[in-house]
Amino acid sequence: MRPGLAIALKLVSVTLFVGMQAIVKAASEVVPAGQAVFFRSFFAIPVILVWLAATGHLRTGLKTAYPVGHAWRGTVGSMAMGLMFAGLAYLPLAEVQAINYAAPLLVVVFAALFLGERLRWFRITAVAMGLTGVLIVLSGRLTMLDEGEAGARAALGAMLVLGSATCAALAQIQIRRMVSSGETISSVVFWFSVTASVLSLVSAPFFPWTYPGVGMTTLLVVAGLIGGVGQICLTSAYRYGDASLVAPIDYASIILAVAIGYVVFAELPTPRMYAGVALVVAAGGLIIWRERKLGIERGRARRGMTPPG
Repeated sequence: MRPGLAIALKLVSVTLFVGMQAIVKAASEVVPAGQAVFFRSFFAIPVILVWLAATGHLRTGLKTAYPVGHAWRGTVGSMAMGLMFAGLAYLPLAEVQAINYAAPLLVVVFAALFLGERLRWFRITAVAMGLTGVLIVLSGRLTMLDEGEAGARAALGAMLVLGSATCAALAQIQIRRMVSSGETISSVVFWFSVTASVLSLVSAPFFPWTYPGVGMTTLLVVAGLIGGVGQICLTSAYRYGDASLVAPIDYASIILAVAIGYVVFAELPTPRMYAGVALVVAAGGLIIWRERKLGIERGRARRGMTPPG
């Protein structure tokens, strides 16, 4: 374990992902979400292939025993990405981040429903607190429905991003299933990019693609490249550090999103958003703290067991 490197890699990944979302948001006025998904996924593939070759995982990254599982994970993951990109056109960058924080909380709920994981009262309370925070953020937009077209657009954006968080949580459940069955993370990363690239083409007849000009096209290619690098940094971070150490760094994204939103898009977060985010971060921190404590207790128990034989 190399905790310092793990933290640095996670910070880099968070920064890259928020930067990628900012590019997609800037392009959202002229580029439909499906087209943005294509750029994000297709141009990440070369980066991922180079990484797999450099780490000696090219064969395992391309080989899979679960094509149907990858198809399901790719479909749900593509929906999550497309819905989030669509929501970026309607909401401030920081609010998109705040609502997306529902995803890890929903993973806890879905893990209990679909994987049979035990849900204790401590975790139930933390999840309820976090989802309350998300509802506080959402309520600021849903109450704008009677404010004309602008209010309706904001409410639509909130629903799109909430749908994205739900799909992202379902994708994480599918990843757990595949990894627990022996599938490698490298194959999950590679085949998701391939699947998302193909599925994004389906959107073209319904939401016609456009040519946004050389400058914006270049930025979208960059978004795909940095998305691939961000995915590699994220995967590597969990290789060098425990999840309980690395996971809390996700919440740095709200700071970056607020800063970029203010400087680039002149967006100012509302007090309601800050209140909701505070609850979500507190809930996530409690879950991570509890998991770390249980992990330490399990480790002590394992060390105290009588060796077999």
